[in-house]
Amino acid sequence: MYNRGNQRGGGKNRFYQRRKICRFCVDKELEINYKTPKALRQFITERGKIIPRRITGTCAKHQRQLTIAIKQSRQIAMLPFVGRPMY
Repeated sequence: MYNRGNQRGGGKNRFYQRRKICRFCVDKELEINYKTPKALRQFITERGKIIPRRITGTCAKHQRQLTIAIKQSRQIAMLPFVGRPMY
């Protein structure tokens, strides 16, 4: 009656990932500027979405600055609001 062989959850197959570090905190020379779209493109997807900080590893302070810079750069048409169409 009870399925003891295939129990879900509670297993020892834990995945540990190395903690991501903020590249702006490490390298003080890097600055977040809306006038540099080449640097900001690393933080948006090909669809034009801003990549979240849990994926990029940036700290909260720099993620807020990045978001503002990306939005400013979109307003003056240096970055696209939407990525290229897939057709």
